[in-house]
Amino acid sequence: MTRSRFTLRARLTLVYGGLFLLAGLVLLGLTYWLVAEQLPENDQVFGKSFVSEGTPTSEEEPTVSHVETVVSDVWEEALSVLLAQGAIALAAVGALAVAIGWLLAGRMLAPLQRITDTAGRIAEAPAADRGLHERIRLDGPRDEVRELAETFNVMLERLDHSFDGQRRFIANASHELRTPLTLTRALLEVALHRPNASPEVRQLGETLLEVNARHERLIDGLLLLMRSDRELTERAYVDLADLAEHVAAQTDAAGRELTVEAGEAPTTGDPVLLERLVHNLVENAVRYNAEGGWVKVWTGVRGDRSVLEVSNTGPVVAAYETAALFEPFRRLGGERLATTPGTGLGLSIVRAVARAHGGEADAVPREGGGLTVTVALPLSSA
Repeated sequence: MTRSRFTLRARLTLVYGGLFLLAGLVLLGLTYWLVAEQLPENDQVFGKSFVSEGTPTSEEEPTVSHVETVVSDVWEEALSVLLAQGAIALAAVGALAVAIGWLLAGRMLAPLQRITDTAGRIAEAPAADRGLHERIRLDGPRDEVRELAETFNVMLERLDHSFDGQRRFIANASHELRTPLTLTRALLEVALHRPNASPEVRQLGETLLEVNARHERLIDGLLLLMRSDRELTERAYVDLADLAEHVAAQTDAAGRELTVEAGEAPTTGDPVLLERLVHNLVENAVRYNAEGGWVKVWTGVRGDRSVLEVSNTGPVVAAYETAALFEPFRRLGGERLATTPGTGLGLSIVRAVARAHGGEADAVPREGGGLTVTVALPLSSA
């Protein structure tokens, strides 16, 4: 249920207009009362002797009572005219005051609108690190609105430094960790290929290689997540149908039935990131599945969006748990065991890549188990 938007500008205008009309009504009533109080009595108009002793000199001349009646009617009519004309003038000036109040309220609230527009652009930016570079620039006196804008700028600057520092730390730490892991993998492979290596050493080496490979995938995932969360500088034409067929052809379904319904779904973006998006979805659908289950990949166009859908069988997922699956290092049920397959970054990378391309990713539980993950990207006409 949507509420009617009654803006601050409209409320201020109503306050200005209401106060003006109230003051006008009080002024009109006070004027009416003062004028009525200052009207002379009949004896002041005709004189006491004329009122008490005056008699008509002829039948054609008006009587005193008749003159008094005429004078009273004139005063009453004058007061009525004063009240009616004053009300009309008050209504006209009140309408003008409301119009002027509307213009003044808009002018006074213009800096607040600029703050709102800037905050909206930052919130809607596909790359947060890019949007936080924007600042609010206000001229004029140093009043409360300008202080608000400067405080908002200080907050944006601190957030910008914080996000940049976080991304630099992840990038540097990932690159620094990659070198020792590569060296460790090389040493383990050399040890496993020695002719005199015992079965225990070979088994230990294979286990360590698997752990090392898991750490390498984790670091690669962190680097990709950091890269996909930034604004795209170059875009190319990509058909999601081609990516879906290519990824499905190179995926080991591990005994699951993998089907692809590839309809044309053109978009623009980074082909490498979009291929990784499709790969993560298909890989997750195969990995978190039931024995003898199936995986279905569908691409097509819905409205002004190119859509990729990946459905699978698998464990039952509660509707309230689907949002958490897109968070880094979150898995179904919250498991974070070393024996759990994957790094917990698959769907996080999917959503980050989708948002970097101006799209969105969402998941819906299937009846009987499994998920349907939908990625909607802007449709390209190229």
